[in-house]
Amino acid sequence: MATGYIGDIRKLVGHMPLILNTAGGILLNDKKQVLLNLRTDTHNWSLPGGYMEFGETFAQTCVREYKEDSGVDVEIVRPLKLFDEGIFTYPNGDKVQNVTQLFLVKKVGGGLLSAETDETIELDYFDFDQLPPLLNQQTEDMLAFAKDNV
Repeated sequence: MATGYIGDIRKLVGHMPLILNTAGGILLNDKKQVLLNLRTDTHNWSLPGGYMEFGETFAQTCVREYKEDSGVDVEIVRPLKLFDEGIFTYPNGDKVQNVTQLFLVKKVGGGLLSAETDETIELDYFDFDQLPPLLNQQTEDMLAFAKDNV
């Protein structure tokens, strides 16, 4: 069951399809590999990031969600692209169309989570040409764009 802002919306609209704003970040290590998190809800890999809370900007969402998903404090380097295509169905049947602002980010503090959380099972860096099973087509599109533009 979703909690917070999304949980409050779901209490009102049930499983009605939603359009939601999200933000995610591309963090590269010194080998030009990208950090991904293995999600607890779908058991596949995604960029750290997530849903915007009421009153937040895309940039604030990216920074907050990056810390929650990975343990890493990031700073926005620059916006990369807005992604607005694709419908995703969660395991519980909830359908969403995510409007996602993708950012290039840099590490400014913190460290990778050392234990599983309620959102992240594992974190790892991957080569753009050797990615694990990804969350959805939008995640694939974001990583393909980043590969050619960062």
